[in-house]
Amino acid sequence: MITVVFYGLDQFLVGDLSMSLEKDLAKLYEVEEDEINFIAPNDMIFHKGVEQTSWRVIVEVNVPKKLEVLQDQAIDVILHHVKQIAIHVEILFKYYLQDNHYLYVNEDYPLYMEEKPEVELETDYPEDLEEGEGEDEIFTGDIFEGIDH
Repeated sequence: MITVVFYGLDQFLVGDLSMSLEKDLAKLYEVEEDEINFIAPNDMIFHKGVEQTSWRVIVEVNVPKKLEVLQDQAIDVILHHVKQIAIHVEILFKYYLQDNHYLYVNEDYPLYMEEKPEVELETDYPEDLEEGEGEDEIFTGDIFEGIDH
């Protein structure tokens, strides 16, 4: 499993970035795309009290030790994508032994959620009714009618 953490980069940018970077990193590391995760903490980078978000980005790459030989190519891949949306990029590699990694997968559910939900929810609303028709019709009368003041 490979985990890439972006500090000082907008979460939505990381979401967009992950779609293309995931493919390139999976190809480089010769792993399935399902083995790569991206994390975008809600944080900011400061220097001398001045916020540096998107000016200076720190990328932390947690990767198995056996893939350390690909570090220079990984730097090129990451920079290719990140330098388009950040001014300065710092990349920190953290290597771990495969024996130090554990993943529990609940077999009752898919490993990842997709954009399209797996479950279609059924509603009690007929498809031919427009909003404001039927039971959810908006009351336009006098709600205080019959109340003595």
